[in-house]
Amino acid sequence: MRRVVLAYSGGLDTSVAVRWMIEELGVEVVCLAADVGQGGDWDAVRERALAAGAVEAVVADVREEFAADYVAPALKANALYEGRYPLVSALSRPVIVKHLVAAARYHGADAVAHGCTGKGNDQVRFEVSTRALAPDLEVLAPVRSWGMTREDSILYAYRHEIPIVATKEKVYSIDDNLWGRAIECGEMEDPWRVPPPGVWSMTVATETEPRDLVIGFDEGVPVSVDGEPLGLVELIDRVNRVVGSYGWGRIDMVENRRVGIKSRETYECPAALALIMAHADLESITLERDLEREKARLESRYAELIYDGLWFSPLKEAFDAFIDESQRKVSGEVRLRLEPGNCYVNGRRSPHSLYDYGLATYDADDSFRHEDSAGFVRLWGLGLETWSARQGPGSEATGP
Repeated sequence: MRRVVLAYSGGLDTSVAVRWMIEELGVEVVCLAADVGQGGDWDAVRERALAAGAVEAVVADVREEFAADYVAPALKANALYEGRYPLVSALSRPVIVKHLVAAARYHGADAVAHGCTGKGNDQVRFEVSTRALAPDLEVLAPVRSWGMTREDSILYAYRHEIPIVATKEKVYSIDDNLWGRAIECGEMEDPWRVPPPGVWSMTVATETEPRDLVIGFDEGVPVSVDGEPLGLVELIDRVNRVVGSYGWGRIDMVENRRVGIKSRETYECPAALALIMAHADLESITLERDLEREKARLESRYAELIYDGLWFSPLKEAFDAFIDESQRKVSGEVRLRLEPGNCYVNGRRSPHSLYDYGLATYDADDSFRHEDSAGFVRLWGLGLETWSARQGPGSEATGP
């Protein structure tokens, strides 16, 4: 009998997929659930998978790996898809696929499977990443194949006594992890509708008094909050809670999916947005001008690679080498100011700062050589001056 390892979330679709693949495809199913910081009762998730018919159910705690090997590189790249989305869901898919493939090897599986639909981005990420790491494994997409509606799936689960927590009234699709939370579907499929207050959970304002939050960085990676050294998982969790308590960190956007659909998406990611803001600001005093500008030019392309499921690609690997080199001196502290509904930078410092007070000040400590400017400005504009005199406005003034 063939064996399949399923990326298992514990939700309706993947629970039904276990039994559906057993009955329709005649396979044994091993379930792999990955803890990427979404929380939940993992014992219950494992029991649900076994009750659905899985021969084995494994929970992999990949939070530290996710933070260090996936979130940190994206943060160093200031990765924001279409300038806004910090890739909450997209970042978790490659680490899940890595462990999915490892489980397939361990359990002697012929194939892996996912619970994605045919309209979303995640099918691309799961399948492209799998084929990059293990081109010999078949990739199954039962949800894309079975043609059942949500109501059909619920009835299928009832008929086969599969324990689920879904109801027909649950209209939102929610995906969360350490880096944030994605909410879609329901009335928000109309891009004009205001998201109902009940969809938010990470960014509910409870604090009213302004405060500062100081983030320390070492070679581009956040390592401390208010001077207290923290591991990256704990640091992200703390920043999520503190910044989110001021009601800041929401995104409401229409994004371009890889499959060609424009989709209205809402996200909560207070830590992701705050840390990227702080990191980019620290780069403003630690990166040389041309390096900073070239890195900024590549950042959107880097984000696109992640969004499009190309984490395990040679271009992404080459970008990583460039970005890592750029971060060698990106160490220091950034001070964030938190106010109800707002978060912004109001201070930065670094032992490697390229900001020279003597050059920047207009006070008595000024060390800038003003006499050098006249020649510099004349040479800088010489080409334009020559053009104007011969072909431009200046030539009209002097005549033929």
